[in-house]
Amino acid sequence: MVIADAMACHGYDAGIATDADDPGRGTPHELRSSVIHGYRRAYRLSGSGPALLLIHGISDDSSSWLPVMDRLAERFTVVAPDLLGHGASDKPRADYSVAAFSNGMRDLLDVLDIGTATVVGHSLGGGVAAQLAYQYPDRVDRLVLVSTGGVAREVSPVLRMASLPYAELGTWPLRLPGSVGAVRLLLEVLGGLGMDLGRDAAEVGRVLGGLRDRRARVSFNRTLRAVVDPRGQLVTMLDRAYLATAMPTLIVWGGHDGIIPVEHAARAHRALPGSRLVIHPEAGHFPHHEDPDRFVDELLDFVDGTGPFEHDPDLRRRLLRAGRPSGADGPVPGPESENPHPAVLG
Repeated sequence: MVIADAMACHGYDAGIATDADDPGRGTPHELRSSVIHGYRRAYRLSGSGPALLLIHGISDDSSSWLPVMDRLAERFTVVAPDLLGHGASDKPRADYSVAAFSNGMRDLLDVLDIGTATVVGHSLGGGVAAQLAYQYPDRVDRLVLVSTGGVAREVSPVLRMASLPYAELGTWPLRLPGSVGAVRLLLEVLGGLGMDLGRDAAEVGRVLGGLRDRRARVSFNRTLRAVVDPRGQLVTMLDRAYLATAMPTLIVWGGHDGIIPVEHAARAHRALPGSRLVIHPEAGHFPHHEDPDRFVDELLDFVDGTGPFEHDPDLRRRLLRAGRPSGADGPVPGPESENPHPAVLG
C-alpha cells in the first residue's frame, strides 16, 4: 500500500514488480523493487549490454529518465532507481546523506549482479554519482554529471529557505487540491518575465506533486538539510576532485539553470581537467528533458569515445599522500569554522 500510494502521487499505475517475480527485464521500463537492508528499493531495469546507472535529483524519481530510456536501452542495461525516500521506494527515518545514497547505489548494483557501470546523475543525483566514484572507484566506468549539485555554494534561494528550521510547515498546503497547479502557474509567469526558474515550471510542478505525500515531504526535508543550509550548499566535490582526474567525465548543464547556476559547470570542468563540458544554451535545470535526443547523442558519443576507468589503488594512494594540487579549485561552502560538515566528492 505504501508503494501504491507513492506511485499514485507521481501518476503511476498501482502495479509494481518485485524481486519475487520473473527476474527478467519484463515490460520496458516497468517499476520493479528489491528489499535491501529491510527497505524496499524501487527501480526501472531494461535493455542489455554494458550497465548504465541513472540517478535522479531531490524529490524526483526514476521517471525523470523516461524521456531518454528507450534509446539508451537499445545499447545498455539501464538501471534507474528511486532513491530511498523518493518515488516508490520506502521512506523510513534513516540516513539521507549523499554518502548513504552512494552506499545504496553500490548495494543495488550488487543485488542486480552488476559489477561496474557508467554512472549518470542529475542535480542531487550528480552529487551521489560523484560520491560513488569517490567511495567505490572500482565500480564506476565513467561519470556523467547533469546540472549537478555539490560544486559550489550557490543554489536557488527557494532551496535555501526550505532548509530553514520548521520550513517543512510551509509544504503542507501542497496536499490541497490545485496547490501544485497554482505553483506551476506562478513559475510560468516568472518564466514569462524572463526568470530562469520559470523555464522548468512543468518539471518543478511534477516534482512538487510527489510532495503531497507526508512521508515524501519528511524525506525531502531530511535529504535537503543533508546538503543545503540557509547559506547554500554544504558539500563540494572540488577538494577531492583531483582523485578523479583520470575518470572519464562528461558535464552537461542548461544555460538557463534557475536551480544551480551554470557557472558551476565551468568550476567542475576546471577541477576535472580531462572532462568534457557540454552546455545546452536554451535549457534550464533539466537538459535531458529539454532536448532528449541531443542528450542521448552526447552521452553515446562520450561513451564511444572513452574507455572504462581502470582503478589503480597505488595511484590513488600516491595522490592522497601528495594532497590536493596547489591552485586547484578549492571548496567554496566556507571555511571549516563555518562548515561543520566535511566536504565530500559530491
